[in-house]
Amino acid sequence: MSKIIEVSNLSKNFGSLKALDKVSFAIEQDGIYGLVGRNGAGKTTLLEILTSQTIASEGEVTILGQHPFENSYVMSNIAFIKEAQRYPDNILPKVKDVLGAAALIFENWDQGFADQLLADFRLDLKRKVRKLSKGQTAALGVVIGLASRAPVTIFDEPYSGMDPVARQLFYDRLLADYAENPRTIIFSTHLVDEAADLLEHIIVLESGRVILDAATEDLRGQAAVIEGPMAKVMGAIEKLEVLELQEVGSFGRAFVNQISQSQSSKFVSEGLNVQPISLQQLIISKTKQNSNLEMESAK
Repeated sequence: MSKIIEVSNLSKNFGSLKALDKVSFAIEQDGIYGLVGRNGAGKTTLLEILTSQTIASEGEVTILGQHPFENSYVMSNIAFIKEAQRYPDNILPKVKDVLGAAALIFENWDQGFADQLLADFRLDLKRKVRKLSKGQTAALGVVIGLASRAPVTIFDEPYSGMDPVARQLFYDRLLADYAENPRTIIFSTHLVDEAADLLEHIIVLESGRVILDAATEDLRGQAAVIEGPMAKVMGAIEKLEVLELQEVGSFGRAFVNQISQSQSSKFVSEGLNVQPISLQQLIISKTKQNSNLEMESAK
């Protein structure tokens, strides 16, 4: 598969604040990528650089083999749906006006699919944009992002304000349409476990750096939590990569990486509880591990 996006040593400074610090990764054509990280990790800054809304301080970005900044060809092939997306209601006062503008912008626009999504999310074409609720505004962004069928579609926390039923509907429609119309989708989210079935690849940012870049399938089941008497837990983890260690009195809990089935069975036979951890817990533990390493190096 060909690389549709390449990022090399990308940095972005806002005065003394380093929002991105030598970020490098590649995104293949036709895949669903999760961009994950805490608030302030650099996710939105990265997406704004990819979509030419912010200029990088250092490094290089190519999309479709070209530099995106002031490049009409690249920009015409990207749909970027932001969190709390806003629309100029003086120019596009109603939902139908917003969709009409989107149909003119996106070459692959599918009006039939847009109509289906409008019905799914119960959006009224005649409804004024300024009177939409937060959830309805988010749903309108989802309709545009999906119906655009843009070769590169980016959703930055698209579900803001949407209830669980609407979010699940979004996930279902995205996955079904992607199966029939493959394209590159970047999905910035905090709700990793909720969206885990969608994501084929995960990139985790922390403090402006990439701390994890891996296929989702490779991450599943590779980490576990070991629980039991603290002395036994400490003995079990002696030769394992420990992501996080918790101690409550004589009870211990260790989140570990790269544990084999034979190791897991041995620990269970010794009276310890061993369970796989979710993708979200793995990412949380990796993030804490990275923060601890940064604190130690700063001493």
